[in-house]
Amino acid sequence: MEHDYLLKLRQHPTWRLLCADNSALIISFFYRVFIQPNCRSLKQSELTEKLEDTLFHLRQIHRDKYPKTAKAYLTDWASGENAFLRKYYAENSDEPEFDLTPASEKSIEWLRSLEQKQFIGTESRLLTVFELLASILQTTQTDPQQRIAELEVQKAEIDAEISRLQQGEVISYDPRQVKERFYQLEETARSLLMDFRQVEENFRQLDRSTREKIATSNKHKGELLDDIFGEQDDIGDSDQGKSFQAFWGLLMSPAKQEEFNALIQKVLALEEVQSCEPDELLPKMKYHLLEAGEKVQRTSSSLVEQLRRYLDDQVWLENKRIMSIIHEIEKSAIAIKQNPPKDKDFTYLDDTKAQIELAVSRTLFRPPSRPVIATEKLSSGAAEFSSDLLYTQHYVDTDMLQARINKALQNQRQITLLEICEQHPLEKGLSELIAYMNLACQDNSHALIDGEKEVEITWVSSEGVDKSVTMPSVIFTRH
Repeated sequence: MEHDYLLKLRQHPTWRLLCADNSALIISFFYRVFIQPNCRSLKQSELTEKLEDTLFHLRQIHRDKYPKTAKAYLTDWASGENAFLRKYYAENSDEPEFDLTPASEKSIEWLRSLEQKQFIGTESRLLTVFELLASILQTTQTDPQQRIAELEVQKAEIDAEISRLQQGEVISYDPRQVKERFYQLEETARSLLMDFRQVEENFRQLDRSTREKIATSNKHKGELLDDIFGEQDDIGDSDQGKSFQAFWGLLMSPAKQEEFNALIQKVLALEEVQSCEPDELLPKMKYHLLEAGEKVQRTSSSLVEQLRRYLDDQVWLENKRIMSIIHEIEKSAIAIKQNPPKDKDFTYLDDTKAQIELAVSRTLFRPPSRPVIATEKLSSGAAEFSSDLLYTQHYVDTDMLQARINKALQNQRQITLLEICEQHPLEKGLSELIAYMNLACQDNSHALIDGEKEVEITWVSSEGVDKSVTMPSVIFTRH
C-alpha cells in the first residue's frame, strides 16, 4: 500500500465507481438487478425497462437529481475503457446484452462487507484453517510409513466416535455452531459465484489478444499458430485453467449433482438453519454455477472458433493459388507436347499479370426502356372484405413465453399450462394460448398434451370482458 500505488489506483474502475456522482443510483441498481437475483446478463430492452422504473420512483423523491433518460445512463455506464457494465452481442442475437464487470461486482461486494454483522463466527473459520493445513500436509506426504501412521490415528478417532454412539452418546453441533457454519457456507457460495466474472474476464482477455495478434501479425502461419497454441496451452496448464477444468468436471458429474442437491435439502431442512431465514441462493446454487460455468466455457470456445476460421481462410487461399499455378502448367505442357523445346530453361512463371480491358471489348450502350403508362382514369374500388382486421393484429413474443416456462421449471420438475397462466395472466388472449400450445408441440420430449383431462383457462380481454376456453391439459417438464 505505497503512496504511488494508491495514486494510480484512483483510475481503477472500482475506485471510479465508488467516487462517481451517481454512485448511489448505479450501485443500488446494479445490486437489485444483477447481484440480488444472481443474474449473469440482461438484454438491453429488459435492463432499460428496469432502470426506467427505478428512475421513476427516485424522481418522486429527488425530482431533479437524475435528468437523463435510462438509455443515456446505460450508454454512459457501458462506454470507455473503465466501464461499469460490459455491453456485448450474444451469439445469433441482434440485441445487445449487459453484464457487470468484475470491478463493479468487487465494489458492490466491498460495500456489503461494511454492513454491521450481529454475528461473526470465529470458531468455524479457525477449524477451517486447521482442516486446510492438515489436508495440505496429508496430500503432500510422500513417506508411506508416516502417512500410514496418520491414517491409523484417524481410524482410532473414528472407532472411538462409533463406540460413543453405540453407548448412546449423542454427538452433534449445538445451534450456535450450526448457524456459524451455515453463515460461512453462504459467504463461501457468494464468493465462488462472484469469482466467476473474473475468470470469464481472464479468458476474454486471452481471446481479445489472440484476435489482435491474428490481425496484425506478419509471421508465417506456422509460427503464428505456434505462438497462439502455446498461449492456449499455457492458460490451460495454468493454476486457474486446471482449477476451472476440475471444477467443471466435478459439476457436470450426475452423481455429484445428486449428492449436492441432497446435501442442500438436508441442511435447509434443519431447524437451526431455518431460523437464519436463508435466501434463494443455496437452493438455486447448482443452476447459478452451471450458468456461470457455461459462460466461461462459451468464452473459451470462441477462441477455438477464431483459430478455426483463421485456418480455413488460409487453407482456402493457398489452395486457390496452387490450383491456378497447376492449371497454367498443364496448359503449357499441352501446347508443347508435340514439339518439346530442347532448351533446358524453356519456361518461367510471371509474378504478376496486368489486367488489360480494351475499349472495343465493351458492349454497346443501350438506352433504358421506359415503361408505357396508360392514360386511363383510375377509380377507387370497393373492398369485398373488412380491412379492419389488418390493423388489429398483435405480436406474441414466443421467446418471452419460453423464458417464463424455463424460469418456472427452475423450482420444480414439471408445471402445467394452467399454472403458468395463473402466474402470468394471458395478455394477448387466445393468440398467446395458441403460442403456448405451439411451443408444447415443438418440444414433444419435454411437453405432454393430456387429451383425457380438460382444464378451463380464463383471461380478461383488452375490452375488459371475461373470457375462457376449455382445452386439454398441457404439462411442461424440465430438460
